[in-house]
Amino acid sequence: MNNWLPFLKSNPTVAVIRLSGMISTSGRGVLNDATLGPVIEKAFSKGKPVAIALEVNSPGGSPVQSSLIGARIRRLAEEKKIPVIAFVEDVAASGGYWLAVAADEIYADPSSVLGSIGVISASFGVHELIDKYGVERRVYTAGKSKSMLDPFRPENPEDVARLKVLLEDIHENFKDHVNSRRAGKLPEDKDLFTGEIWLAKRAAELGLIDGIGHLRPMMKDRFGDKVKFRRYGARKGLLSRFGAQIVDDAVQGIEERAAFARFGL
Repeated sequence: MNNWLPFLKSNPTVAVIRLSGMISTSGRGVLNDATLGPVIEKAFSKGKPVAIALEVNSPGGSPVQSSLIGARIRRLAEEKKIPVIAFVEDVAASGGYWLAVAADEIYADPSSVLGSIGVISASFGVHELIDKYGVERRVYTAGKSKSMLDPFRPENPEDVARLKVLLEDIHENFKDHVNSRRAGKLPEDKDLFTGEIWLAKRAAELGLIDGIGHLRPMMKDRFGDKVKFRRYGARKGLLSRFGAQIVDDAVQGIEERAAFARFGL
């Protein structure tokens, strides 16, 4: 109501987007572009925020979803000329670090884990198990590579070679993203793309983040004590907890705990 009075200024607002959990194409509570897209669009558009703050706490996941989310953040930041600052909580590793790098600046807690700039593919081979119980696997394909990496068959060296090429190509995309977003901040004499992880202080020394800091005090220091925070995050539907979704949630929970456990969390 007071916007028409030039001498009355409203307090600055920082839009806070929470990016917490696994990055995956599907599942309740995971991060993906389909669920986060409307949230991110709203955060950039509502109330003319002076900055966007990303709360990042993710061990990674889908490289495609990481790229889609990060690209959406960058597009809106550039269109609306709004700075984006990421604040890492427990971990920003692999795809989680990809999301953090979408910001113009990155800060973390001293004990935050960052990095893991690499690509991984993991599966199981159970062909000996089904042979033991006399189970016969029947697969018919048109195209010799259609059943690539079938876990019910012995590992094929040609399939492994093809997979490694795919992983290397995705890794190159990841490295290009980091080098572009952190241009001029990374050391030229150290390979940061081995999948290694670091705590925040060392990550800052390596140029992977801009320093140690927490969201509220840093935003107040930058925009004043009267700065307001408007929070955004993907909503979780109540009805989705019933039926078969309970089983899916349990499996997803185990996978997420395993992903965080890789970083001692």
